[in-house]
Amino acid sequence: MISEEQLDMLRVNGTKVRVRRDDDPANDVKGIVVAWDDECVLLRKQNRKIVRLSREYTIETI
Repeated sequence: MISEEQLDMLRVNGTKVRVRRDDDPANDVKGIVVAWDDECVLLRKQNRKIVRLSREYTIETI
């Protein structure tokens, strides 16, 4: 799971991230970190929709 400090750094910098949900790249979600809590993270996708994802997924910068 990604730490609070790492999420805050990504949010402040506006860094685009990719969330890998499984081995299929078609299921990846790309966006910018908006907010988070203990269980989930909110991403703003390029089309401005907000997606709620589990923090257990792998989050990597693009």
